[in-house]
Amino acid sequence: TPEMAKSRDDLKGLVGRELTVIAWLWARTVRCPNPACGAMMPLVRSFMLSTKKEKEAWVEPIAENESVRFEVRVKGSPKIEGTVNRKGATCVACKSPVPFDHVRHEGQAGRMEAEMMAIVAEGNNARGYLSPTRDQESIAAKAQPKNVPDTALPSQALGFRVQAYGITSHRDLFTPRQLVALTTFSDLVGEARERVLKDARASGMADDRKGIDEGGLGATAYADAVATYLAFAVDKGADYWSTICSWNAPRDGIRDTFARQAIPMVWDFAEANPLSDSSGNFSVGIEQACEMLMAIPVGAMGFAKQLDATAAINGVASPVVSTDPPYYDNIGYADLSDFFYVWLRRSAGNICAQLFSTLLVPKAQELVATPYRFGGSKEKAQRFFEEGLGKAFARMREAHNPAYPLTVFYAFKQAEEEDNEDEDEASSTLISTGWETMLEGLIRAGFQITGTWPMRTERGGRSISVGTNALASSVVLACRQRPDDAPLATRREFVETLRKELPTALKNLQHGSIAPVDLAQAAIGPGMAVFSRYAKVLETDGSEMRVRTALGLINQALDEILAAQEGEYDAETRWALAWFEQYGTAEGKFGDAETLSRAKDTAVNALEEAGIIKAKAGKVQLVPREG
Repeated sequence: TPEMAKSRDDLKGLVGRELTVIAWLWARTVRCPNPACGAMMPLVRSFMLSTKKEKEAWVEPIAENESVRFEVRVKGSPKIEGTVNRKGATCVACKSPVPFDHVRHEGQAGRMEAEMMAIVAEGNNARGYLSPTRDQESIAAKAQPKNVPDTALPSQALGFRVQAYGITSHRDLFTPRQLVALTTFSDLVGEARERVLKDARASGMADDRKGIDEGGLGATAYADAVATYLAFAVDKGADYWSTICSWNAPRDGIRDTFARQAIPMVWDFAEANPLSDSSGNFSVGIEQACEMLMAIPVGAMGFAKQLDATAAINGVASPVVSTDPPYYDNIGYADLSDFFYVWLRRSAGNICAQLFSTLLVPKAQELVATPYRFGGSKEKAQRFFEEGLGKAFARMREAHNPAYPLTVFYAFKQAEEEDNEDEDEASSTLISTGWETMLEGLIRAGFQITGTWPMRTERGGRSISVGTNALASSVVLACRQRPDDAPLATRREFVETLRKELPTALKNLQHGSIAPVDLAQAAIGPGMAVFSRYAKVLETDGSEMRVRTALGLINQALDEILAAQEGEYDAETRWALAWFEQYGTAEGKFGDAETLSRAKDTAVNALEEAGIIKAKAGKVQLVPREG
């Protein structure tokens, strides 16, 4: 087609061949507030389509009167990086700056639209980027979804940004064509269940006509199970079929909705083709479910229950508990779960009617510190979280099998600041607040923390780690039940015991596989083991020492031990020695550098000023000696 020919050299092999569209790329638009312009200005984070040298491609916006059209170009770079940044937007037609207030106003008035920006197609091992065509735009406009779940987004929620731009319901998060796909696949789950049930009965499978929610083991339960996994596959599709998905130029693929635990505002979004063989197709969810089922040992039995963690643990004698607790006010689990729940309810609501009896996920008992659920009161939200977490740990101590340690997984520090694409907002609550609250809850519930070990749990290329100061590690805490007759200790006794026991524990950690950047985290374990072995540590005025104070004393003792090991070196030199031991002169993550700098009583900017490191784009590197 002529549109394909415009893509020149890199697409010559595609011209005249039938190609499969794997994604349509769209730009949200609002009208420019400049009276002399009035163009429908595209809101685009980046015009780059592919950064790979062999198939570099980008989109050029071309202003024509009151409209903007798009042409795909190959080789080179865009004339402008994008039209939206943290400060606001820019009109490509008149170059006027446009504040976010105007964009929000247009969105809330229902005047935010979307224009097709590019088409991603794939043939035999060849991918091409094509300019949008009238036929493709016309096909997209014909989509007429029916019987779509009509549920509202929360007016306030952690990590949500879209409501300010007029996206107020779950259906608003999808294009009409995406809604057609989701409703169609959801309906097919029920049809598939009936066919599976018919075939199972025809094969002679026994059927007590009990479904999986009733503990059945016959044909009905089998059909329910198959339909449940198909419903999971539809939900997996929803993650790739929303207008919160964006195009990942370095990887030539779609970034799913939940690249992080939030629903931010995404300006230029990617609409995946569910029937293609590329990222975002429906079969991905099926394949993942099959891989999981194939990995389960034959005959293995298990069960899952939805219970209030602050209530008694019923049905299991002496369980071994391993938990990943909520992180204070960092993630709104229930509000985010609604995104998937509305589609699960539509496709599997008849299978587990009791589980899906509510329109949205129940939220009243959710253990997060969310002020907006308490009339905006931070104090009430904090009290609710701390009391609930304490009750949950108390129940765990009552039920946990004492022959094994209780393990708690925690993301010690996820990111220095959130990567919000719509405006300059940073998370107001430090992770350390939740960290200290969790330690307090464990100790007050009667646990002794016997060890903390860093674990590399985060994928290096995940969205939140790219260009941010994100740690790659979480911490696992090993806890034992503290004896009921545990003694009291004074502040002086606690500090003296720390100085006596921590050097040996630290040497053991250093002889193990603990990286220098993670040593400060790992050392919390033996330090807190000392603190939590006592029923209480008393301050000089008779008050009980808080975890925050204990952590400060542990870090102080750690610094003294490391300083003694490293002689009279200054803080920057001690940092450089530890960094070189792990990374040499190669690049490392900014988050690792910052964690290590805090342990060495310095800061990354001080290291830059000293001229011993280079820090850029989330990476840190030692400056090599001049030859």
